[in-house]
Amino acid sequence: MNRTRSGENDGFAPAVRLDGVGKVYGAGPSAVTALRGVSHDFARGSFTAVMGPSGSGKTTLLQCAAGLTGPTSGSVSVGGTDITTLTGAGLSRLHGQRIGFVFQAFNLLPALTAKENIELPLRLARTKARPGWVEELVNRTGIADHVHRRPHELSGGQQQRVAVCRALVANPEVVFADEPTGNLDTRSGRELLDLLRLLVDALGQTVIMVTHDPAAASRADRVLVLSDGRLVDVMESPTTEMVAAAVAHRS
Repeated sequence: MNRTRSGENDGFAPAVRLDGVGKVYGAGPSAVTALRGVSHDFARGSFTAVMGPSGSGKTTLLQCAAGLTGPTSGSVSVGGTDITTLTGAGLSRLHGQRIGFVFQAFNLLPALTAKENIELPLRLARTKARPGWVEELVNRTGIADHVHRRPHELSGGQQQRVAVCRALVANPEVVFADEPTGNLDTRSGRELLDLLRLLVDALGQTVIMVTHDPAAASRADRVLVLSDGRLVDVMESPTTEMVAAAVAHRS
């Protein structure tokens, strides 16, 4: 398959590059092929949604792109660095300094306050945020009045905003979001998508989001559609109707 591109910025490597990425789980007759030669460039400062029917490989694509699992074939690079060659400490530095994660289940530590959860990646990396950055994050995400509360004292939407701040606190090159609205009500989900859109438009952040929701995907700049482990469609300036029709066609 020819490489698809999402409008690379002049003179810069893409935020993430997948080059012929394949992923097989298991071996022999029970082997399962999750990805089949996927190639795509994700431009810096872009918002990309990844969709497809159940079993299409979208979660595996995110895991390979984020260095959470290694591809069986092909390569993945983040900001020009081939991460498929990294192991141990190298992968830890990648995840601590260059990649942020937002998960469906929030994954906040219950014993820590919101602010402590946000700053946890910095503590683990034994570094500090640039002056004023944490304050800017909590103000932009609307949780400045809740930073001293613990997760159980926050709504689902507020917890997810804390998770977004935590993902951004180390100034990563790319943020990966795995079904970030899956545990939120409709209003909170819409507000979370507004926030992700703001991160891209106002802060130049790169966001790659896996979702099953066509309305959520339509907030992205483009949508990648997977089917049976293959990249089968790329939609620019998507609408809810476009996305729903494309996914239904592949189901």
